[in-house]
Amino acid sequence: MRHSGRYTLLFAAAVCVVFAVMVSSAAVLLEDEQAANKALDRRRQVVEAAGLIEPGATPAPEEVERLLANAEPVLVDLETGREVEGDPETYDQQRAKRDPARSFAAPENRSRILRMPAQAVVYKFYDQAGELDTIVLPIEGYGLWGTLYGYLGLEADTRTVRGITFYDHKETPGLGGEVDNPRWKDLWAGRAVYDESWNPVIEVIKGAAGPPGQDPYEVDGLSGATLTSRGVSNMLRFWLGPEAFGPYLEGLREGRST
Repeated sequence: MRHSGRYTLLFAAAVCVVFAVMVSSAAVLLEDEQAANKALDRRRQVVEAAGLIEPGATPAPEEVERLLANAEPVLVDLETGREVEGDPETYDQQRAKRDPARSFAAPENRSRILRMPAQAVVYKFYDQAGELDTIVLPIEGYGLWGTLYGYLGLEADTRTVRGITFYDHKETPGLGGEVDNPRWKDLWAGRAVYDESWNPVIEVIKGAAGPPGQDPYEVDGLSGATLTSRGVSNMLRFWLGPEAFGPYLEGLREGRST
């Protein structure tokens, strides 16, 4: 009787229920810890984009917070290009993008961005003299399999790259997923995102680029990942352009931001 078909089915069902409860309970119990780890990773990515740690480095949480102490997060209105009042620490840009009351339809773009949040969180890093040193911008855009989310760090001249990093994407490991490769991210420092007329021209090319002094507007392509490479180029040109952060960066150059 114990080895009948009915017993086997009941036993299997009981095991499934027990393990389902265990997995669900673990997910609930660890939810806060997972959220905290994601928040810490995002903050580490900001520090990396600012060029304060080596690409791919994993400093202790205390070190991340120490480096972020020199940063001022601000809310930027994407329609006016001005800093606005609000709490950037609690503002969720992705949630705002999904809220029709706090977002707007994006203009036609090659990065396949459909909606934009009314505001975005930008990090301004200052040197020991209190002068603006680095600006870190949130960026996003479609690659091959989905949207890439990351940060771009620029020097105070708003033209020269300090660093770039991606904290979430669906690109193929070993191909488009090489956007996470520290060696590729290390190629960005010193590149120029704007030409002399302040047009966004930075591009991930097919093949290899020279050093920044030789090819200031080009970065090595990702081998076997043409569409991901093109997606990175498209997203940067969009977010640095007149429909996104272009007016805000222009304001910083001219000494106006609020």
